[in-house]
Amino acid sequence: MSTRYISGSAVALVTPFLQDGSIDNDALRRLVQFHIKAGTDIIIPCGTTGESPTLSGKEQVDIIRIVKDEAGDKIMIAAGAGTNATSHAVELAQNAEKAGASAILSVAPYYNKPSQEGIYQHYKHIAQAVSVPIIIYNVPGRTGCNVSASTILRLARDFENIAAVKEASDNFNQIAELLEERPEDFAVLTGEDSLILPFIAMGGDGVISVAANEVPFQVKQLVEAAKQGNLEEAQSIISIYRTLFKLNFIESNPVPVKYALSRMGMIEETYRLPLVPLSTENKALIDKELEILELI
Repeated sequence: MSTRYISGSAVALVTPFLQDGSIDNDALRRLVQFHIKAGTDIIIPCGTTGESPTLSGKEQVDIIRIVKDEAGDKIMIAAGAGTNATSHAVELAQNAEKAGASAILSVAPYYNKPSQEGIYQHYKHIAQAVSVPIIIYNVPGRTGCNVSASTILRLARDFENIAAVKEASDNFNQIAELLEERPEDFAVLTGEDSLILPFIAMGGDGVISVAANEVPFQVKQLVEAAKQGNLEEAQSIISIYRTLFKLNFIESNPVPVKYALSRMGMIEETYRLPLVPLSTENKALIDKELEILELI
């Protein structure tokens, strides 16, 4: 498995809902086409940005199948399939593979705060249960525990199908250790749009992006410029979209990005509890930025 396989610009896809709370299948298909046209490298449905904690197992399978059906072989589908009970995470991963996912993004077990050995065993069971590549998702700010560089490297060396990590720890010492000591065939991706340039400059392989929901072509351009060492172009893109990157997290993700997409006419502004709509003040800030960027 080459690091070139899981690399570039991946979108952490939102899940569009209808007003009755059901999946908006038509909007989901439109989003897939939006990313195919923009040149996005990988679509990741059913992740945190896709409100995975509120999706039933059947809904996750249905979403993956729709995304795969719409995408065909034009774009890689790496489905979110993770939770904090190992047996359930295994089941989700197996179901995602059966639904057509070419890879699995599996979040570190949250809330339980397992030891590093517990985290290792968690991913070991997932790796042994599926044949597709697995992307470890390390996001301590949400899970309450960090997957250490040593644990990630141990997993990468022990299991051929543990192929990548989405590193969202913001810990550059850990990121540097991963990049320096990883196996040749292991990819390291950032989960932070604002860190794309320094991350790739250090040797990273790409991004799993929230902003790519809104500006997929521009995020792809930024990744390519950074990979080619074109710092002037990369800095130019960052200067234009830095505020949008920041506003996407003005409240809990994916509330801001879903509001922005609704204003862009892509989806309805609908969430599942416990997520609720943006405050009036924050809506105004996003509206202003979308107007500046000529997205509305």
